[in-house]
Amino acid sequence: MDAIAASEILARSSTTTNVGWIGYLVIGAIAGWIAGKIVKGGGAGILMNIVIGVIGALIGGFLLSFFLDTASGGWWFTLLTAVLGSVILLWIVEKVRGSSGS
Repeated sequence: MDAIAASEILARSSTTTNVGWIGYLVIGAIAGWIAGKIVKGGGAGILMNIVIGVIGALIGGFLLSFFLDTASGGWWFTLLTAVLGSVILLWIVEKVRGSSGS
């Protein structure tokens, strides 16, 4: 991987929106809860929902940054991005758990 490609990947993963840290926690909790409802049919508790939502927002933001300007999004775009990433995260975790448990 050359230096330009590496710096582009780092730039994509470090873009921030105008939501703020408190907003990320609130959106993370909501996104984790929604993703839990979509994938498993229930939430995972407030702290785990926040963790799932924030990690999901990072995943969703990284994936969408290849197609959209994710830094200019507001609350709703950040929430949709976090839900998308959280659903992907929970789906991957479910597949890994399912394959290791069988």
